Amino acid sequence: MGAAKSRRARSLDDLAQALRRYTDSCATTNPYPTAIEGFLILRSDQPKLPTYRLFQPALCIAIQGSKWATFGDFRYEYKAGQAMVVTVEMPSRGAVSEANPGEPFLGFVLVLDLAVLRELAEQMSSQPKSQTQASSASPAGVCVVDLSAEGLDCLCRAMRMLETPAAIPLLYPGLYRELLYWLLTGSGGGQLLHTVVASSRENRLIAAIHELKTRFAEPVRVDELAAIACMSSATFHRHFKATTGMSPLQYQKELRLLAARRLMLENASNVETVATEVGYESAPQFTREYARMFGRPPRRDVRALTDFVAESF
Repeated sequence: MGAAKSRRARSLDDLAQALRRYTDSCATTNPYPTAIEGFLILRSDQPKLPTYRLFQPALCIAIQGSKWATFGDFRYEYKAGQAMVVTVEMPSRGAVSEANPGEPFLGFVLVLDLAVLRELAEQMSSQPKSQTQASSASPAGVCVVDLSAEGLDCLCRAMRMLETPAAIPLLYPGLYRELLYWLLTGSGGGQLLHTVVASSRENRLIAAIHELKTRFAEPVRVDELAAIACMSSATFHRHFKATTGMSPLQYQKELRLLAARRLMLENASNVETVATEVGYESAPQFTREYARMFGRPPRRDVRALTDFVAESF
């Protein structure tokens, strides 16, 4: 056990050094793209204000420092040597919580291929025992797991592979599968398997989520979404909340507000116009819900964000 811990600590240290060298040599800013598709590097030299986004299925890995993210009313923190696994598209708020110039936050975001993860889970001769989430109400589409020394070694090899881009298409797919294998067989494998099994049972629900995402600015009834998922309205509502941590109405509301914020930042659109574009009939209602989610009314929030970006250059 002591040797495994020592190897894991060495791997974390090696990765932190490799990530610092890589980011120091890049002309781009965070997140840092790489020659491997779907393999991004993260660095932050200080804690950050929360950002809001629509999270795609991903592996979010911390090598140094820590981050947190919320889905619905649930907060997840992952620190050095841990990965947050997200298997369903969900609105989220998150931030770097531990970082400083001497020890910046360093990590990765890897696009999660659910088909590969499910295939591995099905093919494993000895599967980890599926575990129930710590809270039965917490989203089934998210979990935090520890990375083993073997999993960290996969990331070390991926970093070395960036030095020989010609090898990437030949070798990275196998390395990616190996990383997912070590996640499934590690100490948090049972929890991850629970997440995988839950998401694989929700294919019909995913179709309904896609419909809601496509039509977020329209009035969409729960029974319409339930019909797409081939469920009763009550069953659909229960499954939706169990997977995402929020109701369909809350999910749609967060999609609308994320889109509104983006429109105001990108197009300098006024509040009334944006409120209508994202599906609100009442600008005052839009303003109230916007302030509830982002902590400031729309105009003040956009002005503060614009000033922050301007001061960064």
